[in-house]
Amino acid sequence: MKYFTNFYFLELRVAMKELNQLAKEQRSSMVTLYGASLLMGGVVIGQAYLLVSIVNAMFIEKRGFQEILPMLGGLLLVLVGRAVLSYINGRTGIRMASKVKKDIRKRLLMKWAKNPLLASIEGQSGQKVSTMMDAVDGLDGYYSQYIPQRIQSSIVPLVLLITIFTEHVYTGLIMVVTAPFIPLFMAIIGVMTKKKSEKQMDKMTAFSGRFLDTLQGLTTLKLLGRGNQQKEGIRSSSLDFREATMDVLKTAFLSSLMLEFISMLSIGLIALEVGLRLVVFESIPFFTAFFVLVLAPEFYLSLKELGSAFHTGRGSMGAAKKVFEELQKKDQPVRWGEREFKSNGTPPLIELRNLGFSYREKGYALQGVTAAFPSRSQVAIVGQSGAGKTTLLHLIAGLLDPSEGDLLINGRSRSEYTEGDWFDQLSYISQNPYLYSGTIAENIAVGGRDGVTREEIESAAEKAGISTMVAGLRKGYDTPIGEAGRGLSGGEKQRIAIARAFLKGPSLILFDEPTTGLDLGTEQILQSSIEELAKGSTVITVAHRLHTIRASDHILLLDRGRVAGMGNHEELMKSSPHYRDLVTVQQGVKL
Repeated sequence: MKYFTNFYFLELRVAMKELNQLAKEQRSSMVTLYGASLLMGGVVIGQAYLLVSIVNAMFIEKRGFQEILPMLGGLLLVLVGRAVLSYINGRTGIRMASKVKKDIRKRLLMKWAKNPLLASIEGQSGQKVSTMMDAVDGLDGYYSQYIPQRIQSSIVPLVLLITIFTEHVYTGLIMVVTAPFIPLFMAIIGVMTKKKSEKQMDKMTAFSGRFLDTLQGLTTLKLLGRGNQQKEGIRSSSLDFREATMDVLKTAFLSSLMLEFISMLSIGLIALEVGLRLVVFESIPFFTAFFVLVLAPEFYLSLKELGSAFHTGRGSMGAAKKVFEELQKKDQPVRWGEREFKSNGTPPLIELRNLGFSYREKGYALQGVTAAFPSRSQVAIVGQSGAGKTTLLHLIAGLLDPSEGDLLINGRSRSEYTEGDWFDQLSYISQNPYLYSGTIAENIAVGGRDGVTREEIESAAEKAGISTMVAGLRKGYDTPIGEAGRGLSGGEKQRIAIARAFLKGPSLILFDEPTTGLDLGTEQILQSSIEELAKGSTVITVAHRLHTIRASDHILLLDRGRVAGMGNHEELMKSSPHYRDLVTVQQGVKL
């Protein structure tokens, strides 16, 4: 048993280290809790002393009501003081929990913001939302209940025990012998609670992730006739979460029952010992006997409350495990320096030197990529699906940091430039640009500097070929659109993204083939806008339709994450069989 207890508390210290460290950082709250607990010990003793004095004066010494009136007034003040201290204790815990949750959510956001691309592709969105909201909220009980009660239970019982020893040694000895059973039982129950709460949190995050995925793909599932199958999956996941929750509640009820039983038995032993000495042996005065009998329930009440708070704290450990696992995941944050990037109207020269990138357990997506893209050049990146084209574009954009090699901008490593300066110089237009819930004008203005005028917004929209469509809307540029651009076609969303780029006027433009999936007429409008936008800029395009990049100055051919060829269209048609095969497949003829 001793080995088990030592092992458990060693595990407990390791598991709670992070949580306690966050609590220690709030020194003012901790000082308040210790001060309030010390005062609470004095108030409990004062309350017991006044209550016993009043009873002793009325029934033993037969004093009149006028004589005990001051003591009644003192008792009332003590009761008010106890209520005030309890409020301060609880309020401080709530404030501490609120501060910790705010800090942890900020840390999670900062972690995901450092590498938003990896954060978006790893795990389900619903799981991240569940971690951010439910798991962090699960830490509330640890700070609002467990820590305040732990501090109070480490001070108040000790003060009471010292007082009882000064009044009646034998009662103090009984307390010393029986009190350890409560933390011992808490340790045993704590092991069960930790495992069950972790299981509950896992089930909850799995349910949240599955539910959100199903909700987002509801139309697709309906069209595929898989609605009922997914409904059963959600039902099964929700039942698993329900069962895990009920297991935690059963453990909580068992814990409360056993704590009440131990406390009741201990108080019974004290009452029996004091009663025998008072009535049979007449070796103890009534005041002392009554005083220790009033203090004994207070002593065990504090320990019982610690037991209840301990269960809450252990329940928070499952949430803590989920949160800190997410925070401690090793990522590959993009490194940024302090050097300002100044284009001076000249597009940058970009050099890739033995560039490589790995998606962790998925292995390398790029290896040994070496190339140079001159200023004002039109560059295309081609290759089969999975060759690493979009990954290379993300590396150039600064959304990912290379696992090996380096990327030079005008002869200097991109990591030397500040993040803000670099992003100010480029525009990235993907196949599915994200539009926010708001007006068309607000979505275009996102691409420009602060304080852009309506005239500038309308000019950018006209260059992007969307002004005619906007003019046909009842509210024009003030027409609201839904989240993720709901209500707009794919081509309309692409043209708003290009309007953002016109408003920005970048020196480097990255295209992830924005014309893919569009009809011929819309594609021609976008191509015309892109050609206008590309004047005076370095343009790098990930090409899926090879006929759109025949005029490119440089074509970089990728195959399985490596460079398979470099040159213009005519050069690659002569020197690269792999490139000829790609062109042949798209043309539908044999050369």
